[in-house]
Amino acid sequence: MRLNKYISGTGICSRREADKLIEAGRVTWNGAPALLGTQVSPGDEVCIDGKPLGVKATQIYIAFNKPAGVTCTTEADIEGNIIDFIGHAERIFPIGRLDKDSEGLILLTNNGDIVNEILRSENNHEKEYVVTVDRPITDLSLSMMAGGVKIMGEITKPCQVSRISESVFRMILTQGLNRQIRRMCSALGYRAQRLQRVRIINIDIGALEPGTWRELSEFEVAGLLRP
Repeated sequence: MRLNKYISGTGICSRREADKLIEAGRVTWNGAPALLGTQVSPGDEVCIDGKPLGVKATQIYIAFNKPAGVTCTTEADIEGNIIDFIGHAERIFPIGRLDKDSEGLILLTNNGDIVNEILRSENNHEKEYVVTVDRPITDLSLSMMAGGVKIMGEITKPCQVSRISESVFRMILTQGLNRQIRRMCSALGYRAQRLQRVRIINIDIGALEPGTWRELSEFEVAGLLRP
């Protein structure tokens, strides 16, 4: 097993964060400085900052209804970070992110493997949003969004778009470009006043109140892990 996967499996951090720890020289493998790509076998000792890693942590999966103003980062020095806001007893990290000004569903876990799986764009995982813009939106604009809009030098993938009311619409994406929906709205002359994510794959926000979280059910986790 690759070292970064072994570290993330203990719940300490994601694979990407594990790579950073390895590159910083903070990880040892059987007493020697570890290298990126090191293979860990049963019986090997892996330490971070001189402390041996414990057994694999119980896997945690939670759904959080993020309010606007909370930042999706694990950096403790950033005020309003999602980890401090939730205050979970175990070390967890968000799967992907929501902009600070956006709100709604975000998943957190200590399973680094699932983070990489869900974030791979080629897997076409659906994420559903409810978007409120600053003025009535035309049917033509909704159709253009569904077909793809040029932002940051590329055309967005086709997506599902449906009207909810005069200035509110629903969008289902399988892509996750930086501030994608806000940029798509801006490209067509609108400003997204409110952006709420209501579903990730098979997980719905349901009646989860803003600022609260819940553990995923076994059924939800099974659907999330399905290839």
